[in-house]
Amino acid sequence: MHQREYLKVIISGGGTGGHVYPAIAIADALKKKTRHSHILFVGAKGKIEMEKVPKAGYPILGLNIAGLQRRLTYKNLFFIFRLICSIIKARNIVKRFNPDVVIGVGGYASGPVLYVAAKRRIPTVIQEQNSYPGLTNRLLAKKVNKICVAYDKMDEYFPGSKIYLTGNPVRQDIINIENKRNEALIYFGLSAEKKTLLVLGGSQGAATVNQSIKENLELLLGNDIQLIWQTGKLYYNKISDFIKKLNKPGVTAVSFIDRMDLAYNVCDMVVSRAGAITVSEICVVQKPAVFIPSPNVANDHQTKNAMALANHNAALIIKDSQAVEKLGKIVLDMIFDEEKMHRLKEKIAGFAIKDATDKIASVVMSSIK
Repeated sequence: MHQREYLKVIISGGGTGGHVYPAIAIADALKKKTRHSHILFVGAKGKIEMEKVPKAGYPILGLNIAGLQRRLTYKNLFFIFRLICSIIKARNIVKRFNPDVVIGVGGYASGPVLYVAAKRRIPTVIQEQNSYPGLTNRLLAKKVNKICVAYDKMDEYFPGSKIYLTGNPVRQDIINIENKRNEALIYFGLSAEKKTLLVLGGSQGAATVNQSIKENLELLLGNDIQLIWQTGKLYYNKISDFIKKLNKPGVTAVSFIDRMDLAYNVCDMVVSRAGAITVSEICVVQKPAVFIPSPNVANDHQTKNAMALANHNAALIIKDSQAVEKLGKIVLDMIFDEEKMHRLKEKIAGFAIKDATDKIASVVMSSIK
C-alpha cells in the first residue's frame, strides 16, 4: 500500500496500562505509514492515559466518564448524567477535529467517541485485547467497521465479517530486548550471579500477588533468588516498609516499571496477573511464566487469557485463592530446572505475534475510504 500523504486519527480509550500502551503502539505505527499525521487521544479524566499519553508525545483530551456499577446503586444515576455529557463533548471533539478514522482500544472513554464517529459515518476500528471482550466493545461491535482481535473464536461475540486476527500490539522496545543485560543489571541494581524473578501485578498493583510474594519472600531470598517487584501505586509504601524491616539484599521494589524492556531482558521467570497485554508481551519475550489471574474482572477474562497458554503447556496457572500457599514452592521447582524452563520458553514462543501493531495499522489504513 502506497504511503498516504496526510492522516488525522482519534484514538480513544484507556483506564489501565493494558489499554494505554497498545494505543500508543498503534499511534507510533500509524505515524510510520504516513508522511504527515495528526493523532489525537481521548481518554477518561483522572485515569492513567492522562499522564502516559503526553509522556509519549501525543495530545490528549479527557472525558468526565466512569464505569457502570454492576449492582443497583445511586452511583448509576451519575453514570447516566456523565455518559450524556461525555457524548456531547465527544460530538464536539469529533466535529472539530474531523478525523479520517477513529480507533477504540477499550475502556470507558472509547464508548462515547466511537458511538459519535459511527453515527457520523466516519470509519471506525476497535482493538479488543482479551479473549473475552469488554462491555464497551461488545456494545460497539454492531456499529463499527472493523474489529482487530488477539484470540481465535471471537465470532462468538463479534460479527465474523468484521474480525481481523492481528494479535495484541506490543511496544517496539519490548520486541528488541537483546543485548541489554548489563544495562538492566545496573538499572535494577542486581547481581549477575543470581536467578531473577520479575513480579507484575498490573499498573494498579494486585493485593494477592503482593501478599503471595510477601509471604514467600524469605524462602525465595534464602534460595539465592533476587526479585524485581512491581507493587503498584496502592501498595508501594507498605511493601517498602516491609522490605526495610526485613533488611535483606536482593529485592528491587518499584511502584511502576518504566523500562519494561530491561525488566524482561534480565529476568529468568515472570509471576504476573494475566491481563491481555502482559500475556502478549511475555509471549513475545519468551519468558517462563506463572500466571495468577485476577478474579475481580468481568467474566473472569484473565483466566481465559492464561488458559489459552496453559492448555498448551506454555505457562503455569495458580488460582488466586491458592497463590499465597503455592507460589513459593512452584517458583523454586521451576527456576532452577533448566529443562522445564527451556520447554516453557519453546512452547510460549509459538504464541508470539511480533508484527501485531503493524497488522493493526494496516487494518486501520484499509478502513479509510
